[in-house]
Amino acid sequence: MERSQLMTIKRLALILLGSFISAIAVNMFFIPFKLLSGGVGGISLIIQYLSGIPAGYFIILLNIPLFILSIKEVDKQFTVFTIFGTVAQSIFLIITKNVSYYFHLKDILLSGIYGGVLQGAAMGIIFSNHGSLAGADIISVIMRKKYDYDVGKINFAINLVIIFVGSAFFGLEKGLYTLMSMYIASYTVDKVIKGFNRKKLLFIITEKEEEINERIKIDLNRSATLFYAEGYYTKHKIKVIYCVVSLTQVPKLKHIVNKIDPMAFISILDTSEVQGKGFKSIF
Repeated sequence: MERSQLMTIKRLALILLGSFISAIAVNMFFIPFKLLSGGVGGISLIIQYLSGIPAGYFIILLNIPLFILSIKEVDKQFTVFTIFGTVAQSIFLIITKNVSYYFHLKDILLSGIYGGVLQGAAMGIIFSNHGSLAGADIISVIMRKKYDYDVGKINFAINLVIIFVGSAFFGLEKGLYTLMSMYIASYTVDKVIKGFNRKKLLFIITEKEEEINERIKIDLNRSATLFYAEGYYTKHKIKVIYCVVSLTQVPKLKHIVNKIDPMAFISILDTSEVQGKGFKSIF
């Protein structure tokens, strides 16, 4: 199986996981206290609270216009992954609709907090794998792609409208608890996205740059950039290897450097929003 196919399967599996977590957040924490979710999901919940019909049935229908917008403004793969995630979430919402009978918190504040954390984590997992749960998520992705705004903040702004509508039906107190939950979700989703794309940046000063670069290429399947610099104190010409790797590759790279050149100087920095060859782009 090709690497691209394995990556697609991995992304779909994680989107499936995110959809399940989102459904659990809604059915376990939001619905028992008539709290709302965001976007189309929030509108579907309002309909459910008023009609008694599970929200899962409305989500796909209300999202059809946004699927069309997604094809035009984002890309085909994102839209396919979004449809997959939305259908999965709808099914999970129906399957897990009675989960609160077995696991139920009696405190609305705790439900709002934990529901927000789970919903934010679910959205972050799905966003990080080039998908979404449609609704406001599609608008957020388009805004991120065009203007590099934070997904969580855009989602939160859009969902304020849902809160006002929900407050009109279910009271200001429920609206304020929903506002708190959505803020927690928006904060969590940005943290999860940055966590998925978090990498390590290494500067390596060495006289054996050829051997080290070769091992980086062969052992880590990464590339590197070579800088020519000058020591400020000694005025000696030096060579600096610039390399970005995943967190799990750092120990191996340190071992490679120490084995080839024990006198090498290594500086390791945290970095995020890494895009380009060898690193996946979220959108």
